[in-house]
Parts: sequence; C-alpha cells; structure tokens
Amino acid sequence: MGRDKDRDPPDTDLADTGGKVRLFVEAPLGAGAKVTPSEGQAHYLLHVMRSRVGDHVLLFNGVDGEWRARVAEVTRRSCVLLCESQSEAQAGVPDLWLAFAPIKKTPAVYLAQKATELGVAVLQPVITNRTVARRVNVERMRANAIEAAEQSGRLGVPEIPEPVALDVLSRSWPAGRRLLFCDEGGDAPAIAKALDAAREQTQWGVLTGPEGGFDPQERAAIRQCTFVLPVTLGPRIMRADTAALAALSVWQAICGDWR
Repeated sequence: MGRDKDRDPPDTDLADTGGKVRLFVEAPLGAGAKVTPSEGQAHYLLHVMRSRVGDHVLLFNGVDGEWRARVAEVTRRSCVLLCESQSEAQAGVPDLWLAFAPIKKTPAVYLAQKATELGVAVLQPVITNRTVARRVNVERMRANAIEAAEQSGRLGVPEIPEPVALDVLSRSWPAGRRLLFCDEGGDAPAIAKALDAAREQTQWGVLTGPEGGFDPQERAAIRQCTFVLPVTLGPRIMRADTAALAALSVWQAICGDWR
C-alpha cells in the first residue's frame, strides 16, 4: 500500500483533534519491539487516520513508559508498529482509589472517563442498598478508561475490579489507607478543611453513594470504621457522578499532584 503523493512526507506524527495519536497496548515496549495493534486500533489507524508506512504514533502500556513507534508494515486489515525511541519515562499517578456506587449508563461512562483524567489509580464499583444500576459492564468501563487515558496523556489505565458489596469493601479495606466518605448527612467537616489537616497521609480512597444516597444503617456503619474520614461537599445536593468528581478534584488540589 503506497503513500499518496499529496500526503505529508514520511516521518509524520499522526494527530487528530485531540493531539498526537496515542494508543494503549498490552504488548511489551522497548527499542526495536514490534507491536500488532488490536483489530479496532488497526481500523482506526488505517481507515480513519489513513496511516501509511513511515507515519508515527505514540504507544504506552502502563509499564514501559511512552514510546514513539513507526508504522513499519501495512496490510489491508492490519499493520505492524515498530518502537523507535522512548518519548516519556514511566510515571505513576497518586495512590488514590474511587469506590463508587454504580449509576446509570451515560453518567457511568462520564464518570469512568473523568475519573481517569483526574488520575485515579483504582475504580471500584460498590453495591449499596439503594444502588439501582446493579449490573456493571466492567469491560465497557475499562474501554472508556483506556480512551480517556489515551487522550489525557496518562501512562497507564486505572484498575477496575469487579463490583463488591459495601460491607465486603469495609471488611477488606487495606490497613493504612484512609477512606474519604462523602457524607450527605451534613454534619461532617468540610472536605477541604479535613484534607488539609490530613495531608501527610499518602494512601487514600474516596467513597461516594448511589443516586438516592446511603441508607441510615449504611451511613452509621461507615462512620464507625476507624479508617473513615467523613466529609461534606458543601450546601448543595449533587448528582452522584458530580459528587465523585468534585471530591477527586479537591483531593488532587490538596493532597495530590495538582499541588
């Protein structure tokens, strides 16, 4: 498959409206490594971006940093990408988890994307008594997180475990990790003030509830846990996805990598 005469010359960095094209891959990356993209990625490169031999993309896998790779071979349905040089060394995100009650499809997609952009390391669905959306498509959520990581410049994708019940989460919570409980009861300290007093803590989780909030028994049980820090997000009632993203943003500003 030859290069069109009117196209850019070889050694072109493929770019779309979001910037340079970045792809998350499962394969090891390193100088000289050859990577065969997935079927969907190959379709995107060949038929959407109209890539040709000599074009360049950026690859990352969450382990080996980001690599500039050249389209080395092209067939009708696939291509081979050859890693040439590391463009960015591997770097992690803050040790922040988000434990959230699953919500309806469209807000759930939005939450997975934006939490990834906000640097969450783990996205943990939690089933509560008032959770409406109890069926969680983890693979779809991971696909949304991958897309967000590619577009936001992250060098990895958050871990997304299978959903767990709230009581299971509290019993298995790791020692030494604090849990920021977004308590809609209104009798907790303001989130910024509470975090400012605990900023020396490095391992955190954020817990947000379903559309109807936590029921009274759940709320009381959560607040009895020694690792929990209850906080309020202010005087206004927020949607479940808004509350999660607001809490993550405040945490990043005070304890995370926005400082």
